[in-house]
Amino acid sequence: MWLLAGARAWARDAALHYACDSMLWLGEPPRGVPGGTAREAHKWLGRELDLLIIDAWAGFDVEAFGAASGALRGGGLMLLLTPPLAEWPRYADPEYARIAVHPYAPEQVRGRFLARMVHLLRSHEVRVVSEGEALPSWQARPTVHPHDWRTVDQQVALEAIAQMAQAAVPAPLVLTSDRGRGKSAALGMAAAQLLRDGMQRIVVTAPRLAAVETLFTHAARGLPQATVDRGRLVLGKSGCLEFFAPDELAHTLPAADLLLVDEAAAIPTPLLERLLAHYPRSVFATTLHGYEGTGRGFAVRFQRVLTERAPGWRSVRLAEPIRWPDRDPLEQFVFDALLLDAQAADDAQVRNATVGGCRTERVERDALPADETTLRQLFGLLVLAHYRTSPLDLRHLLDGPNVSVWLMRWQGQVVATALTVREGGFDAALAQAIYRGERRPRGHLIPQSLALHSGFVAAPLLSGERIMRIAVHPIAQQRGLGTRLLQAIIEQAQRDGLDFVGSSFGAGAELLAFWQRQGLLPVRLGLTREASSGSHSVIVLRPLSAAGEQLFTAVRARFLGHLPALLSDGMEEVDADVAATLLEGARADDVAALSAQDWRDVDSFVQGWRGYEVCQVAVRKLVQATVRTTALDTKQQELLQRKVLRHEPWEMVIAALGYSGRAQALAALRSAVKQCRNAAM
Repeated sequence: MWLLAGARAWARDAALHYACDSMLWLGEPPRGVPGGTAREAHKWLGRELDLLIIDAWAGFDVEAFGAASGALRGGGLMLLLTPPLAEWPRYADPEYARIAVHPYAPEQVRGRFLARMVHLLRSHEVRVVSEGEALPSWQARPTVHPHDWRTVDQQVALEAIAQMAQAAVPAPLVLTSDRGRGKSAALGMAAAQLLRDGMQRIVVTAPRLAAVETLFTHAARGLPQATVDRGRLVLGKSGCLEFFAPDELAHTLPAADLLLVDEAAAIPTPLLERLLAHYPRSVFATTLHGYEGTGRGFAVRFQRVLTERAPGWRSVRLAEPIRWPDRDPLEQFVFDALLLDAQAADDAQVRNATVGGCRTERVERDALPADETTLRQLFGLLVLAHYRTSPLDLRHLLDGPNVSVWLMRWQGQVVATALTVREGGFDAALAQAIYRGERRPRGHLIPQSLALHSGFVAAPLLSGERIMRIAVHPIAQQRGLGTRLLQAIIEQAQRDGLDFVGSSFGAGAELLAFWQRQGLLPVRLGLTREASSGSHSVIVLRPLSAAGEQLFTAVRARFLGHLPALLSDGMEEVDADVAATLLEGARADDVAALSAQDWRDVDSFVQGWRGYEVCQVAVRKLVQATVRTTALDTKQQELLQRKVLRHEPWEMVIAALGYSGRAQALAALRSAVKQCRNAAM
């Protein structure tokens, strides 16, 4: 990588000096030069380039920088066009329009990320060509491999897939690699070999169809006689390789001899668990350090699931690069610049961390670009804890004008971290426009959602702190560190005179329980599943002021009042334990709200004097109030969720829970409701 640092017109003219046949220009390319805006970088993925030009004057898009760099093959050249290095951190980068949130203007965004870039460029001794210097000479020296060439690692992977596919008692296989190691190509080669050997149907899934283009290309290359259409390869009358989107696959579960999952880290773990349970022959492949988000969090989360449910699973790591040499300097610079290989503190350094021995602080972000150890450890924690932590998240962490970074340190090592953002505080006119759906200022998730979706026009008037992310080192979890960090954030918000603290995340029973223990209770549930988590998003809130208390009471009451209807009409797939956790909170009031006639209806149903349908309103009131506090087994919990709270037809309930018929299901329901009645009395 070379920098052309100087006036933009000079840098653009100088870059054209190196033009060649296999090139790409990102960021307002000159007429006749192949390329486009940085946002369009994904269109060129899968190509191999000799020359890549990134015009940072048009905005330094960190994700495009990471994505496109992987298309450059060994012997190629990347040209980065920048202002003079000393001036670049102060440049009004057009990308700041993506980072600024209301009421901040783009020019108010600080250039901490670019300051760190400049520091890294100098420390990596990247060649900088300044305006007025003679342009160095360069000529592409690409390495071209034959189509059937394979690395040793790929051959190991192919043999492992073949062994698993033929095993009498198969166990899942996990393929991991950094980008550019031929992981997807190996999956395609393996599919071709297995179809040649007589396997009939292989199903493949990935976050999107474009992600498996390389897989299908290599499968087709190994099966020249096959017919290939978009997302489908057919060999003769019986052999087939077919793509399904992850949610469709998890819902339909079509028959298959083998399942291939590519970029598994970008697929929610609940979906992977469902696929794992249904397909005994399966390969889960993912990139550990990639521009779209890292797979290290996947490695921690999903491997725990594998160990529990498929203890014989095997892992294969592909380490040898395909398009460039091992320890390539450009790859290492991209890793460092975007923290693609950031890791949390070593387990041994924080294994003995205790709440009392940790120091909690809200970090001065101006110091972070020069404190590489702290930055890597805190970003590494975020990577482990959250799906698809991307390079843009790093830039928001450093430059977001409303972002705060919190750390807990144990003997100097980062053991927990949180990111928070300041939201709300709008004037009445803007709050009204948000409520009517006429304005949607960037950022401010909680107040805007409570106004637009829940119907509370006062929400944007209040100011609060949203906890965007919170993470505790895996080796130090379940010790109260997360609780103490959250308490520190709440205490600071109170000192700052804010009206509320809140958060939004993919609803899971364990996660909900954590927030509810800290007094942050659910006030809204998203109507559809989030692609990133596979779960419905939930907003939790804790009031801090009188105005916050007034809003919270009203929003919470509306939420609890509407939730049973939501769960029974269009949101039936919400997990039973999540639904029950969401319904917690109004127990005493709900029990007290049962009238004398309601109690008579409940008794009549329990005794078998009257049918469920004529008593269901009273039964639902009772179950909603007591289902989480009654000692019920898992099957009883699910029965009450399905029949009482979600109004599922008897046929669905019987099939889902394995009852012999309606009489058995009804008897089980009477027994479960009787336990709820006894617990409430």
